[in-house]
Amino acid sequence: MVDSRFATLVDQMRTGAIDRRTFLVRGAALGISAGALMRAIPAMAQDASPAAAGGSAELVPENLGVAGIEHSTDTSKGTINLYSSWPMTGASEQIGGDSAESIRLAIELWGGAAGGFALNYEALDDGVAANQGSWDAAKEAENASMVVNDQDAVAYIATYNSGAAEAAIPITNEAGLAQISPANTAVQLTKESPANPEGYPDVLYPTGKRNYMRVVPADDLQGSAGANFAFNTLGAQTAYILHDQQTYGRGVAESFQATFVELGGEILGFEGFDPNAPEYQALMTKIASTGPQLLYLGAIVNLNASKLLQDFRGLLSPEETAFMGPDGLMNQAFVDGAGDAAEGAYITFGGLPANALEGPGAVWAETMRERLGHEPDAYAAYCFEAAVVVLQAIDAVGEKDRAKILETMFNTTDFRGLTNTWSFTETGDPDTATLSVNVVKDGEITFGETIAPPE
Repeated sequence: MVDSRFATLVDQMRTGAIDRRTFLVRGAALGISAGALMRAIPAMAQDASPAAAGGSAELVPENLGVAGIEHSTDTSKGTINLYSSWPMTGASEQIGGDSAESIRLAIELWGGAAGGFALNYEALDDGVAANQGSWDAAKEAENASMVVNDQDAVAYIATYNSGAAEAAIPITNEAGLAQISPANTAVQLTKESPANPEGYPDVLYPTGKRNYMRVVPADDLQGSAGANFAFNTLGAQTAYILHDQQTYGRGVAESFQATFVELGGEILGFEGFDPNAPEYQALMTKIASTGPQLLYLGAIVNLNASKLLQDFRGLLSPEETAFMGPDGLMNQAFVDGAGDAAEGAYITFGGLPANALEGPGAVWAETMRERLGHEPDAYAAYCFEAAVVVLQAIDAVGEKDRAKILETMFNTTDFRGLTNTWSFTETGDPDTATLSVNVVKDGEITFGETIAPPE
């Protein structure tokens, strides 16, 4: 009886007679597990959904990544060890934990095997718990060295922070080990730019051959898109810019500044702040005296960003001055730390948050909510994509051969991701990007709209 009623529910949703929420509620009432409900959700007949173009929302290997790569669940060839590395404690506890859980989900969907090998996964921590979980260069170098010396390791899913990537890439490059990041956005890691430190990005690749990829767009796009939104949508004509003095924070702030000026905006100040300061009253008093229409903060959550926003809002209200930050603040820890001061904050992101995903992305998001008990961190989806790139390369190569797996990963084309379809460029960057601006409402980060750099 339950089977027939469940089949009727599936048909009703497929034909549009009931919506997704009703399907989930009624399915749960029938005693159907949340996992079974997620797997059964058919494609919604909406133009915006990837499924509407003839695809499927089912979260299975054959519907993900590059089409046509045969998946093998045989394990007769031995074991391959997979590693990730990013902060896992302090302000990064949810970011790191959700990201690792997303990789575990990908491996489970692959049946714990690929290319004839059983898969083991370990989530490494490159943060320092005593410093709010912020990344540590020495710890990241230690992690990367351990991984390259594991002969059963064929790829490294790392890092979250761009500065940490600078510590890891030369190590993995020397070893010929593929490194793929779900979150690094600093331009200098892969691309030539007048703003780069001398010798970048080539200094990161001592062998002269690229081994590093990322599944998210670089800050030259995000910073520029954020400035375009600030100037043309919010109507901000003046801005004060702060950054945390790190590779990522300064880089995205410089990108924002360049585009804002090009559009006709005025920069009232550009400076680094002290992440270890107990308070920022004097700094905020100085900024308030300039009367900016927007404060832009290039920073990560671990470096006192929440306190800085609290002190800023103590002097200037959202009606007087808008606040914007990049994806380093795209996490619940930043919002929780800032409290009421975070309300109305604009946060740009080199992708879409979980609550804006459609098709397979929406199924992934619901599955993760079930596993985690909360809204998944925005970068967890991109950890899933990075893991799928690795798993498919292992399936395609069928050997424990680092060089072949690296080549296969780097040549990824037409990858069907949770947000869009993309291919890697010659620099290891995705060739398409979906950027968004999100707004803090009622203590949560909510999707606002997609954004783009000026044409």
